[in-house]
Amino acid sequence: MDLQPSPSGRSSTVGRTSSFSVADSGGQTLSSVLNNPHAGKLEASWGWWSVAPPEFTPLTSTKAACDLTRSDFQSYVSSISDSYYRFEDIRNHTTKEQTLDVDNIGEALVACLREVPALYFKEDFALEDGGTFRAACPFTDVSENIILQEKLSHYLDVVELHLVKEISLRSNSFFEAQGQLQDLNVKIVEGCNRIRDLKETIRLVDTDLVDSARQIQELNASRTNLLALQHKLKLILSVNQALSALKLLVASSECAGALDIIDDLQHLLDGDELSGLHCFRHLRDHVVTSIDSINSILSAEFMRASIHDKGDKDSVILLKAKARASISLNGEDVGVNLDEEEITNFRDRLLPLIIGLLRTAKLPFVLRTYRDTLTADMKTAIKTAVAELLPVLVGQPLESDMGAERTVDADGGGLSLASKLRSLSSGSFVQLLAAIFKIVQAHLVRAAEVKRAIEWVMCNLDGHYAADSVAAAIALGAMVAESSQESNGQGGALPLSASLRSTSKVLSSPGKGSDAISPSNLSKNFRADVLRENAEAVFAACDAAHGRWAKLLGVRALLHPKLRLQDFLSIYNITQEFITSTEKIGGRLGYSIRGTLQSQAKSFVDFQHESRMTKIRAVLDQETWVEVDVPDEFQAIVSSLFDSEAIVSGSKDNAESNRTESYSNEGSQVGSVAQNEPTDSSSTTAVNAAQGKAEVIERKKSDAVTSSQSNNSNTKERGKNATQTLECGGVSYHMVNCGLILLKMLSEYIDMNHLLPALSLEVVHRVVEILKFFNTRTCQLVLGAGAMQVSGLKSITSKHLALASQVISFIYAIIPELRQILFLKVPEPRKSLLLSEFDRVAQDYKVHRDEIHTKLVQIMRERLLVHLRGLPQIVESWNRPEEADPQPSQFARSLTKEVGFLQRVLSRTLHEVDVQAIFRQVVVIFHSQISDAFSRLEISTPQAKDRLYRDVTHILGCIRSLPSDNSNNSATPNWGQLDEFLAQRFGAEAS
Repeated sequence: MDLQPSPSGRSSTVGRTSSFSVADSGGQTLSSVLNNPHAGKLEASWGWWSVAPPEFTPLTSTKAACDLTRSDFQSYVSSISDSYYRFEDIRNHTTKEQTLDVDNIGEALVACLREVPALYFKEDFALEDGGTFRAACPFTDVSENIILQEKLSHYLDVVELHLVKEISLRSNSFFEAQGQLQDLNVKIVEGCNRIRDLKETIRLVDTDLVDSARQIQELNASRTNLLALQHKLKLILSVNQALSALKLLVASSECAGALDIIDDLQHLLDGDELSGLHCFRHLRDHVVTSIDSINSILSAEFMRASIHDKGDKDSVILLKAKARASISLNGEDVGVNLDEEEITNFRDRLLPLIIGLLRTAKLPFVLRTYRDTLTADMKTAIKTAVAELLPVLVGQPLESDMGAERTVDADGGGLSLASKLRSLSSGSFVQLLAAIFKIVQAHLVRAAEVKRAIEWVMCNLDGHYAADSVAAAIALGAMVAESSQESNGQGGALPLSASLRSTSKVLSSPGKGSDAISPSNLSKNFRADVLRENAEAVFAACDAAHGRWAKLLGVRALLHPKLRLQDFLSIYNITQEFITSTEKIGGRLGYSIRGTLQSQAKSFVDFQHESRMTKIRAVLDQETWVEVDVPDEFQAIVSSLFDSEAIVSGSKDNAESNRTESYSNEGSQVGSVAQNEPTDSSSTTAVNAAQGKAEVIERKKSDAVTSSQSNNSNTKERGKNATQTLECGGVSYHMVNCGLILLKMLSEYIDMNHLLPALSLEVVHRVVEILKFFNTRTCQLVLGAGAMQVSGLKSITSKHLALASQVISFIYAIIPELRQILFLKVPEPRKSLLLSEFDRVAQDYKVHRDEIHTKLVQIMRERLLVHLRGLPQIVESWNRPEEADPQPSQFARSLTKEVGFLQRVLSRTLHEVDVQAIFRQVVVIFHSQISDAFSRLEISTPQAKDRLYRDVTHILGCIRSLPSDNSNNSATPNWGQLDEFLAQRFGAEAS
């Protein structure tokens, strides 16, 4: 680039820059310069080349190529050496300049900013602004104006010079890009020309070759389209006919044929044959509507066959109940089971309905609806039975013991339903339960037959004519159910069409699908779903029946604990029979109703226990501890306690039979259960058995109470069927009134334990409690002398103590038998704890008996000490002149009299072993106390010595006559310290 020199005289700098640019542009290798086809242009740019390029002549060598050496090229190297060295210097200089210039890019502008004031580079620089003009042109005269112009020109030159330098440093990239654009333009022109040639060639080929072939192809396509149109018209005709037939079949409830047509239409809808046909745009909706109609028809028929066509058995049962106010206690009953022909007809009726519901995958949904309907029908039937039977049963006479309590439920104008139920006598309530039992049984037998029919269709159709149809229906239904789950509950034809597509995919690629979505697994899952819903329907019906039954029991929850055992047992047994029967059909335990029955039975036991605790407390407080005669009824109770083998075997047999009857078919299929269902009179049998057993128990109880009352009124009057003692284990016991009443109560607890085996643990706890209370209260009244305050006794005599010992000993004797009998029904894990409780109770009774015996000994010791305190006064009279009376002193006579009286009382009441144990201690006390007292006496006269001798021999005679086990092995009975004293004081005379 040529630049004009500036007025400031900086042409040299510009020239250096220009030459630098030329040198920069010519910085090429020597070979490229010499081989450049534009030699003329390059010579002009190489103005510094002062030596003409040498003319290279080809070197001819006569030597072989392998004989050449460096010396052969010496002449050539010498001729070009100067030019080559100059070229190297220039290239090195150019490289350094380029490196230096590249490094200095941008420094020129920085230099401008240093030399030119920053005022001129401001963005808002404007000379018309007053302040800016005064700062840029601060002159006052002409000479300063000239200097300022020179300075401004200098600033302009500096800026231009540095701009030129920066431009020259960036010119290489610009010219290089320009050259590349020129080459690209040339290539584009060449490409356009080639495209023009190719288009012409293609036009010629189309004209000569392709037009005729295209015409043939178009004619062939027209023929294909016409054939497809003909096929479409035939398809439209067939679909139209199918729709007409489908409407007729649905209207006539021919579900099987309608489903076949729907399957064909579904295949067409799933394919592409009907796509684009505007006339069939609503075909899918028609199919959906038809499927819904078929499902409604099948569901309604299934409900009618399963529930509503069971006959009018409920009405027949209610009519019989109203006519006799009972349910077939002695007459014939309404049959609730189906015979073989009815079962076969029923299955044949359900078979097409089940197959149709399987094909549409609606059977699980229908079974859920069936479950709800069956439950509602069960509740309605029970409600109707209660509403119709209550007016009849309420009119029956009330029982005397509960009538007063029931009358309080009346509320002005009438009774509510709950009040009416509470106003029923226990017998009437049992009759109501029996009627409900029969109605529930009729409903459940029908439900069980439906369950067995569905299980037969789903699992046991091998060899049946419909086995293939059922298998295909299950497979199709499984696919529909799977697709329905995948589509998040979209119903109708959409899941069905999706299932068909899924079926085709799975069948077309059997090796690619996973086991989880294989047709066999889907069928198994679908079959399991159907069987689960089928079982749940019967379970729900049983639960509904249990709930209604429990509600009836709950209404009378406050009355049942106050019933007699006979009445409560009737309700308990029929409820237990109801639970067992329904659990057999349902195959599942009824935990709720079992809990209700258990709760009421526990309340009954608690109330009975509380009433007996109150009664025994009152009896003990009124007890005078007088011996009473024992009626034969109580002896029979004791005999039954000790006949434990018969009780054990009978209880075990009853328990095994009940357990087998209750749980033999638990968890099994209903098909096997219904064949073993109780007969039509099962509930009647349960009621009769319970009433008979309870009547026997109640009769025994009433007899015992009558006998006890007669004993209370006049203990001296002897009945011809009474004895003086009570035999227990070969030992006779003298009894008082409270002991007999406790025995009767224990017998009643045993009855409750046998008749309510589920509450055996509670009964055992109550028995332990009443035994503890009796023992504690008896101790307070007798040993603690509480009877003197509550019973009006003046004192507690040895007779009272002996009778109390007899009662305590009797209870202690029967505790092992009680434990053996009561523990027959107690669960094994709880036996160890209760055994320890019974052992503690038995130990308490033994300790109590021993304390009574100790008390008797203590009484005799106290009487001895009383007599011994008066002995010194008696001894003083011995020193007087001897009287004619040779009798022992008053001390000896009174002491031996009291000992003899105690011996007579205890010998008549206590056992010989107990008497010997008591008097053994009395003998020891007499020997030690009397010998010590006599040893301290001062005997000074022969008369006193004779008196002492007579008293000692008299007392020793009494001691030797007392019962003793002769524990000292002496030849003389009851030998002791008093004998030794006699021998020491009166040796020869005593012998």
